[in-house]
Amino acid sequence: MEKSLKITEIFYSLQGESNTVGLPTVFIRLTGCPLRCSYCDTAYAFSGGERQTISSIIEQVDTFKAKYITVTGGEPLAQTDCHDLISQLLDKGYCVSIETSGAIDVSLVDSRAVKVMDLKTPASAEMDKNNYQNIEFLSEKDQVKFVIADNEDYEWSKAMIRQYDLDTRCEILFSPVVGQYNPTVLAENIIRDNLPVRFQIQLHKYLWDDAQGK
Repeated sequence: MEKSLKITEIFYSLQGESNTVGLPTVFIRLTGCPLRCSYCDTAYAFSGGERQTISSIIEQVDTFKAKYITVTGGEPLAQTDCHDLISQLLDKGYCVSIETSGAIDVSLVDSRAVKVMDLKTPASAEMDKNNYQNIEFLSEKDQVKFVIADNEDYEWSKAMIRQYDLDTRCEILFSPVVGQYNPTVLAENIIRDNLPVRFQIQLHKYLWDDAQGK
């Protein structure tokens, strides 16, 4: 029997985050997540969805004729067959990234894929779910994202960069929680502290005021 995944949605939009921000991208949003972050903007993906075979998913992706694919959630790695989907997309020549909370082992993710991994900050209320061993499996093409809600989050994120020498491992993304942390303040803090990070805002929130493009 062919492997399948529970899918919330497949759509084509602009990448709203990461170092490919602004690029047309197909998003495959898997259903389900073991975390409940305080700032989550995709809670609709926690349940429901439709089970689809991997071949059916790829057939839908092919219709968009895009170069970039993002596998997201929810938490996509909560469904183990996600690995097969990623590898088959890569075999077809797509540039594939996976957005993961970092709570689940990333060591089995196809090395050709780009991992965009959160480290959950104190304000997320899920910091205890961070699997710090995942840092060992990050390469220079991967990205660690800190979603920052307040000054405590900012200072904690700085400490994590130092503790794990993150700037020598991969790219680092700092993103303010919309409506909670002033993006100008975050930008000015990054400049003041001369941090080796990429500042980002959720582009899709400014274009469409919704979660598309995440």
